Amino acid sequence: MNRRIKQAGMTMMELLAVLVIIGIVMGVVGSKFIGQAEEAKRKAAKIEIGQIGQALDLFKLEIGRYPTTSEGLQALVQAPPGVSNWNGPYWKNGTLPKDPWKNDYKYTAPGQHGLYDIVSMGPDGQEGGDGPNRDITSWDE
Repeated sequence: MNRRIKQAGMTMMELLAVLVIIGIVMGVVGSKFIGQAEEAKRKAAKIEIGQIGQALDLFKLEIGRYPTTSEGLQALVQAPPGVSNWNGPYWKNGTLPKDPWKNDYKYTAPGQHGLYDIVSMGPDGQEGGDGPNRDITSWDE
């Protein structure tokens, strides 16, 4: 009878070993999911930059030029002063988008890399950066 009672449960060492193994597995799996979430945000920013570019192209088609740097992306949702043939808003919901990290996109025209440049500063919100903090831009593929 005593033998059955001793074999019915797990020892404290066995429980600790199982908990350590579960912790290691969760750490490995969890870190992969966190990295994928940041990469998904980067991809979302790249897609949104492409959509902003399409709205800018429509603005140019109707107005004859891209918004200036001083007019900024605001020209997609509100007519700039002195523009008579504005038929916007050119951005779908009438409010300017924020990047996935809740920062404004930076717009310059003419750009250093094309007719215009659109930049998301990435997760750190700072210009430049390397690795996971690098900027997402309209000119990088």
